[in-house]
Amino acid sequence: MEFLNGFVALANFVLIPGVAYGSQLALGALGVTLIYGILRFSNFAHGDTMAFGTMCTILVTWGLQGMGVSLGPLPTALLAIPFGILGCAALILFTDRVVYRFYRAQRVKPVIMVIVSMGVMFIYNGVTRFIIGTEDQNFADGERFLIGAREFRTLTGLDEGLAIRTTQGLTVVTAVIVVAVLFWFLNRTRTGKSMRAYSDNEDLALLSGINPERVVMVTWLIVAALATIAGVLYGLDKSFKPFTYFQLLLPIFAAAIVGGLGSPLGAIAGGFVIAFSEVAITYAWKKVLGYWLPESLAPDSLVQLMSTDYKFAVSFVILLIVLLFRPTGLFRGKSV
Repeated sequence: MEFLNGFVALANFVLIPGVAYGSQLALGALGVTLIYGILRFSNFAHGDTMAFGTMCTILVTWGLQGMGVSLGPLPTALLAIPFGILGCAALILFTDRVVYRFYRAQRVKPVIMVIVSMGVMFIYNGVTRFIIGTEDQNFADGERFLIGAREFRTLTGLDEGLAIRTTQGLTVVTAVIVVAVLFWFLNRTRTGKSMRAYSDNEDLALLSGINPERVVMVTWLIVAALATIAGVLYGLDKSFKPFTYFQLLLPIFAAAIVGGLGSPLGAIAGGFVIAFSEVAITYAWKKVLGYWLPESLAPDSLVQLMSTDYKFAVSFVILLIVLLFRPTGLFRGKSV
């Protein structure tokens, strides 16, 4: 019984939050790795792209809520996500036409594109803050929990209660669907195969008659969808604050690089590696160990390796280790 209580506590505070957070990072990292694999530069504006798409979704969500539209137990934001994707796609395509296309035509070095994307990042961040403000914005509605701690204790008779938030379940289900659709698109459709060919060998793809501008446009559209969905899921699960999405850039890039930059499978694996590392290292293990260890060995301290205030430092350390010892990542992507 004590073991089960400890496992429920572990699931409550490590396993379930880790899976949800890992799904969000995986979707964000997929966008980063697609840009790197096809457009061949590291897009530092990706975090603020997520913030802009989420902001568009929030504004439409508020409008729908004001009109009394809802999805019952599910968040109304699910209805607004397509509008958020359209807003994000419009911004990205405009940016590509006005900014990135010029530098692509000049065939500048990737480091120049990285610096350009940093400028775009600051502009996106400023626009988002100007429109929606700098404070936390809560746009979640519907049922808060799929199962509550009190209900779980009543059903099982355990001392420890398990609570699964609706947003956590929604995150995992949505991420599975999005990843499945993306892999089907890349592997089964003609456009997806063209994108993969362009990524593998640009010159040979051009000789085969593949239209590079079409590949670029489709890539940005997919990135807009991934960024918006990842941003909305993160905002529903936590809350929306523009600066938080700026900070998310580090774990997202760490996930993409750990998995193998340019590898979609690696982006997914890297997302979960980073998520579970952050959650496990910043979790106070006193309760779980109190259940699992004999009373004489039960810890008196929190047994917390690092404060939650420094969770992004975990991503940074993992990123440094991977860059030093395995720059191609777990799935042997393209080295940075």
